[in-house]
Amino acid sequence: QVQLVESGGGLVQPGGSLRLSCAASGFDFRRADLAWFRQGSSNVRDSVATMFRSGRTAYVDAVKGRFTISRDNDKNTVYLQMKDLKPEDSAVYFCNAGFGTLGTSSSYWGQGTQVTVSS
Repeated sequence: QVQLVESGGGLVQPGGSLRLSCAASGFDFRRADLAWFRQGSSNVRDSVATMFRSGRTAYVDAVKGRFTISRDNDKNTVYLQMKDLKPEDSAVYFCNAGFGTLGTSSSYWGQGTQVTVSS
């Protein structure tokens, strides 16, 4: 049974930092592409950061230089380190894993973790 379990969300002040974690099980983690998506007030789920199994990463322009995606294949965990957080980063953050299928219904999704950036 595939599981993706996010943790690390919460309330943080503008300029603060958070690290999200996503523990995976039930599939070949080392061979998977991984990503973080977020869904804010627009109710649209957008890609934030991607790490392909090759190690190549990609970020949406709004988070470049502030967010870092990483993976630990020994722990089957993907991380999203977020710094210099802004109110517009507030959203539910979802972990996503797939094999050439990121972001689709054929990929795997976590349940989401809320990040709120507010003073």
